[in-house]
Amino acid sequence: MTIEMGKPGADRLGDVVRVLGEWQHDGAPVQLHPGDVGWFWRFGAERTAEATRTWSRAGEVLAIGLLDGPDLLRLAFAPQAMRDEELARHVAEDAAAPERGVLPPGKAYLESSTDALVQDLLAEDGWESGEPWTLLRRDLGAPVPDPGVRVEVIGPEDADEWAGVLRASFDGSTFTGDHWLAAAAGSPFADARCLAVRDGRGEAVAVVIVWSAGAGRPGLIEPMGVHRAHRGRGYGRAVTIAAARALRELGSSSMIVCCESSNVGAVATYRSAGMEQLSERRDLFRNA
Repeated sequence: MTIEMGKPGADRLGDVVRVLGEWQHDGAPVQLHPGDVGWFWRFGAERTAEATRTWSRAGEVLAIGLLDGPDLLRLAFAPQAMRDEELARHVAEDAAAPERGVLPPGKAYLESSTDALVQDLLAEDGWESGEPWTLLRRDLGAPVPDPGVRVEVIGPEDADEWAGVLRASFDGSTFTGDHWLAAAAGSPFADARCLAVRDGRGEAVAVVIVWSAGAGRPGLIEPMGVHRAHRGRGYGRAVTIAAARALRELGSSSMIVCCESSNVGAVATYRSAGMEQLSERRDLFRNA
């Protein structure tokens, strides 16, 4: 049976998200999560479908990719296909050949689990290691303490306010209330919670979205931000603890997040909220 690459189309994105969720397990390598697709959905269903790739054999999806930007492919593999040589070679060849419509010509990046055979094949073909990313995890088997702040679940009526805090958390962010509404319309959002922490005056000061992959599976933080005018007051730690509580209520077994290792403040915040720092991971890239 040959490997076939395809695009799911907007009407089949829900099926792709469901399959991706089934691949998430504690103890398995951290890889592309349904929440990553859910966060990308802020650009709308059609654009999300256009950015999604699947690799299948005999009708069974074995790998899923998300073009998270024009030059970055993020990958997940079915657990039993992580070291499947035929699949890995097909994915590597598709990623390396711009005419196949996965990555463009010039410098491009690929993210996958370090356990995936495709990493070995691309390294052999001259792809290089990029900047390190830190993986962090918190087990949710035990109750999570109260974060000690006022936490609200955000709905459509507060989308603009939530978006404003996120913009004030990241330089160059253009996130809007319309982006929030688009993400909330996606199928992954059915298993998500959007939270805001408010200070003593009732002002939103920190925000997060948590994404469940189903009961008994790891949940994801994406994104988390603290308003730049309210940093240094423990709100990052508090909103991360609130995220853990929300995921536990959704039935998640653990909470995971990945951030640039150079962002030492973010790593320290996650660790202060009870997350365990795991091994670093590096994207692969090919030069122009």
